[in-house]
Amino acid sequence: MSIIVGTGEHRYEVIENWGKLPDGWRYGEVAAVGVDSRDQVYVFSRSAHPMTVFDRDGNFLRSWGEGLFHRPHGVHIGPDDTIYCTDDGDHTVRLMTPEGKMTLEIGVPGDPAPYMSGDPFNRCTHTALSPGGDIYIADGYGNARVHKYDPSGRPLFSWGEPGTDPGKFNIVHNICTDDDGWVYVADRENHRVQVFDGKGAYHAQWNNLHRPCGLCMTRGRNAVAYIGESGPGMAVNARSPGIGPRVSIVGLDGTPIARLGDATMGQASQFTAPHGVAVDSRGDIYVGEVARTAMKNRGTPIPDDQDIRCLQKLVKLP
Repeated sequence: MSIIVGTGEHRYEVIENWGKLPDGWRYGEVAAVGVDSRDQVYVFSRSAHPMTVFDRDGNFLRSWGEGLFHRPHGVHIGPDDTIYCTDDGDHTVRLMTPEGKMTLEIGVPGDPAPYMSGDPFNRCTHTALSPGGDIYIADGYGNARVHKYDPSGRPLFSWGEPGTDPGKFNIVHNICTDDDGWVYVADRENHRVQVFDGKGAYHAQWNNLHRPCGLCMTRGRNAVAYIGESGPGMAVNARSPGIGPRVSIVGLDGTPIARLGDATMGQASQFTAPHGVAVDSRGDIYVGEVARTAMKNRGTPIPDDQDIRCLQKLVKLP
C-alpha cells in the first residue's frame, strides 16, 4: 500500500528505506543529503562509509570518506558540483570532488575554538554559498555564529551571539541562500529560521516551526524552502501532535505552503527526525534522519545494530 503525504499540488509518494546499500553495509544515521547537477544523490551518514552516492533510482554508485570524517553533519553541493562537507565532530569544512578528492580544508581537525568564543569553529554544522561564491559556515553546536569566507577559504567576517533576540542564536543548525543573496539560518532551539542580508544584518524571521534542522531551497523565481523539523525533543512531549516531526514547504515570506508527514491525533508521523533534506530536478525530496538520537532523547533507545528510518524519498505526484 502506497503512503501519500501532503495535499493539493504538494502530494508525494513515500519510498521508505530508499537507497540500496551493498550487502552488510549500514547507514547508522543519515545526517545530510545532497543532489548534484546530474541528480546523483550524496548521503552523508555516521557509518563506516560516510559518503555513499546513488542514482535517482536508488542504485549504489560509489562511496568515499572512509577514515576521513569523524561525525558527518552537513552537505551542500555547489553549482560546479563541489561537495561541501561539514564535520561537527572534528570542527572542519572540507571541499570534495564528486569522486571524493579533497580540494580544500577549512578549520583544523580535532582543534576546536573555545566554547562560545565566537571564533571558528566549535562543532560547525552546515554551509551555503553566496551568489558570488563566498562560503557561509554555520557554527553550530559549540558556538552561536555564522562565518563568511571567500572562495579560497580566507575568513571575511562573522556575526551572531547566544540568545533569543533577533540576530541571536540557540544552535545554528543549518543555512542556505537564495539567488538574491539573502541568508536563511535554521536557529533550531529558538524554533525559527532567521533571514539576513549578505553582510549579516537581520531582516526577518519565520516562527511557525518546531526545531528546524534540515534546510534547502529551490532556485530561480518563486523559490521555496524545504525544512525538516525534528519535532518533539523530550519524552514528555514525544506524542504531542501538531509539532512534527515533518517536512514543511515554506514560501520566502515565511508562509507555510504544505506540511508533509506531520503527526495528527491517533496517527503517527511518517518521519522520526528529519535532519537533512534535498530536492532533485524533478521536485522529488530526499530526507535523511537521525532516528536513533531522536528516539533516545524521547525515551525510547534504538539498538546500535539496527537502522531505522535513515533515508526516505518523497516522489512528487502529478
